[in-house]
Amino acid sequence: MELRHLRYFSVLAEELHFGRAARRLSISQPPLSVAIRQLEESVGARLFERNSKEVRLTPAGDALRVSARRVLLQAEEAAIEARDVALGSAGRLRIGFVGAMLYRGLPQALRAFQAKHPAVRITLSELNSGVQITELLNDRLDLGFAHTRRVPLELQHRLLLSEPFVACLPVGLALARKRVLAPADLRHQPFVLFSRESSPDYHERILSICADAGFLPEVRHEVRHWLAVVSLVSQGLGVALVPQAMRHSALRGAVFRALDRPVAQSEAYGIWRSGPSNVLVERLLQGVADSLSASATSATPATSTAKDQA
Repeated sequence: MELRHLRYFSVLAEELHFGRAARRLSISQPPLSVAIRQLEESVGARLFERNSKEVRLTPAGDALRVSARRVLLQAEEAAIEARDVALGSAGRLRIGFVGAMLYRGLPQALRAFQAKHPAVRITLSELNSGVQITELLNDRLDLGFAHTRRVPLELQHRLLLSEPFVACLPVGLALARKRVLAPADLRHQPFVLFSRESSPDYHERILSICADAGFLPEVRHEVRHWLAVVSLVSQGLGVALVPQAMRHSALRGAVFRALDRPVAQSEAYGIWRSGPSNVLVERLLQGVADSLSASATSATPATSTAKDQA
């Protein structure tokens, strides 16, 4: 049974006249008669009673008429959906992101994207970089925003943002009174650190900043999200080096101070599966890139505090 057979059958069931049905279908009568006969053979039942005076549906034909219309409608809807997805006006996007992206313009980019593509359904999952890679490889994410460029060959990546690290300090710490800090100023402070398991790149990058300043940090706490790092610092449990964007977290009790020299940068990457291009992924990725660029351009000084931003 083919969709063509069902379409011919549906038109003939409406017209109950081979000549008129053939004209609507823009074919001659013989191909229509052949198609109906093939359909009846496939179904195993007569669908029409026909004689020299009239054409009538049999009970089997009347039952098939309803089902045929439903199948044809579903086929048409499927074709429309596929075309809309190809054009980027409909579909689904499963997005993974690291928490720092919430302070780099990701929400604004998603809002702008959704306004242009209201029929696209977006699901968001906050995941560390390693988990995002696993989810992408298992086709459970379409696009990730992560802190690493070390990805398998099955994935592609694009650098979206590079920004400095800043010192994050409890507001009551004496060092917090300084406007700019040297990394070595943190030598004798307990550290809150991003865990190696969650992001090996960031863990190693922060340790390298300290090593270049001539010390190894005393790590008191390791956590899986940047917001947790800032939260623990705000509670006086240590100091940290965090991406500059985290100053927008505005947690009371934490202050952010610029470093007095260039250090390793915090980098944000878009990551997606290799293979046929996905219009929706491409458009959202570009939207986020534009939003991050605008956010970086309008960034406030890194010496801001939660109180300053209130």
